[in-house]
Amino acid sequence: MSHPKYPEKDLQMAFYPSSEISKNVARMLLDSGCVQVRKEEPFRLPSGWASPVYMDCRRLISFPAARRELVKQGLDLLRQRGCLDGIQSIVGAEASGIAFAAWMADELELPLQYVRKQTRGIGHGSQMVGVTPQASRVLLVDDMVAAGTSKVNFLRAITSAGAGVKDLFVIFDYGTFPVEALLAPFGVALHALATWTDVLAVGRDSGHLDAGAVAEIEAFLANPAQWSSVHGGISDMKPVV
Repeated sequence: MSHPKYPEKDLQMAFYPSSEISKNVARMLLDSGCVQVRKEEPFRLPSGWASPVYMDCRRLISFPAARRELVKQGLDLLRQRGCLDGIQSIVGAEASGIAFAAWMADELELPLQYVRKQTRGIGHGSQMVGVTPQASRVLLVDDMVAAGTSKVNFLRAITSAGAGVKDLFVIFDYGTFPVEALLAPFGVALHALATWTDVLAVGRDSGHLDAGAVAEIEAFLANPAQWSSVHGGISDMKPVV
């Protein structure tokens, strides 16, 4: 499936569902109040990018019907892509990915682990929590991805623990920053249910987003790197080291 912000040659690392499903997910995100827009002071992401919009997927855990549907749609997408074949456990990313990972693990009757943002514990400590069998294949689950820098940290931790990961699932992908460039060295494919393009289309038609918000998001999506640079953020992704 084509993606509006990445050239065709890069699509091997990013997979999205049908437009109808993506728009339904976008509607759930808007209805749950996950979408935040700033027309004056932009959001500054931990990676250094500036954005006029922010997706707060943490709110979703308080909406049972929405979270059940999102877990179902996520598993359906992963099954269609063959990503669940041979999976031995689900790994949730601290903190917001843990709940969705747990719900997915429960549906699949698989073990669950989670990966911390930082090492903790006695001695050398570990970023991994739970029993991680050596040479096991796992699925990494998080609520969203913006620039992808935190995902690199999680992938390194999983690899260091002796497990392998080929697929990353998120509810929402910004779809604006070069995440695939960061994931490529790990051989990991990104699977998401919706992007800002979907939210813009639904928000504009449904009235969730006013004219000012629509115009700002459109300007951002037209050239995310330039928009970020003009508003005090970075304009290029730092290389993985």
